[in-house]
Amino acid sequence: MVECSDPMIEAKSLSKFYGPFIATRDVSFSVPQGEIAAFLGPNGAGKSTTMKLLTGFLTPSEGEARIGGFNMAEDRIKASELIGYLPENGPLYNEMTPQGLLKYIGQARGMSRETLKQRLDYVVQKCSLEDVWGKQIGKLSRGYRQRVGMAHALLHDPQVLILDEPTSGLDPNQTFQVRELIRELGKTKTILLSTHILSEVEAVCDRIILIDRGRIILDGNVEQMKGETGQMEDQFRKLTGTNVAG
Repeated sequence: MVECSDPMIEAKSLSKFYGPFIATRDVSFSVPQGEIAAFLGPNGAGKSTTMKLLTGFLTPSEGEARIGGFNMAEDRIKASELIGYLPENGPLYNEMTPQGLLKYIGQARGMSRETLKQRLDYVVQKCSLEDVWGKQIGKLSRGYRQRVGMAHALLHDPQVLILDEPTSGLDPNQTFQVRELIRELGKTKTILLSTHILSEVEAVCDRIILIDRGRIILDGNVEQMKGETGQMEDQFRKLTGTNVAG
């Protein structure tokens, strides 16, 4: 397993049980500042559960999650201030516009008028929301809704980004833009990125954490994930015993 100093994201023996069902078991890894780590695994492997544990949306049955050194169970508010979280198919207020939603979120976070204006200008441009800024979210395409979710995650300029399938529903041009944005953000932020798209991992990530059946089975770089054949898909199938999704 890769050793990380001064981690911004820490999973320490995280386990989540639902009665006899084990969603995750003894998941441990850490991600330092300025690293983009891919979180891979087949459907049902425990990726989204682990992300929800790290962000405080779920309480672990065992173990602990730390963000920026703060224990999520004991200092959730302080830890949450450091996180920008994009859940897969995250809920949005359909009757609101992107402008109204993001302004409301900024005000709820206590951002000053000047800071909020600056951050709104930033996320509108970075997430390419100009054309839908005043339209109802419920009438937007899946791709645009995904970009509103990304803007929500970025609005407060967090130190840590936890992104669950950030390019889901985007067309090739939009996907390219989001990948470029993630690379740019990775220069100063810590990013944990869940995706099924292996080409995306190779394009933007420094490191790969592979989970299967609720356990970490690989933690290394892209070359290690490629294995002997030099193909990430082959190594994925070999390690998980399944076909690549997406």
